[in-house]
Amino acid sequence: MTAAALDVFQTIADPSRREMLHLLSKKSLTINALAENFDMSRPAVSKHIKILSNAGFITIHDIGREKYCLLNQEGFKLLQEWINYFDKFWMNKLKKLEDVLNEKAGK
Repeated sequence: MTAAALDVFQTIADPSRREMLHLLSKKSLTINALAENFDMSRPAVSKHIKILSNAGFITIHDIGREKYCLLNQEGFKLLQEWINYFDKFWMNKLKKLEDVLNEKAGK
């Protein structure tokens, strides 16, 4: 599966990519500094970074000769929209349940 073919849920399904996002939530890191946190080859880390970048979770900025990875809000927006949809769904269900229970209780 190519990096472009992954949706946001496939992107965060991998534990290594989730850990990369966690590490980047603390500070921006160079690709090499990020790779030092994982027991995998540098090309494997680069592949994960490319997937995260294509999905909008990170951006890569060249600063001098180094490439820095920074969190990007775009990928998270898609997740938040999906979660918000179901939050509204469940809140509506709970409100209906509350109404039924109040009606049964004679309120």
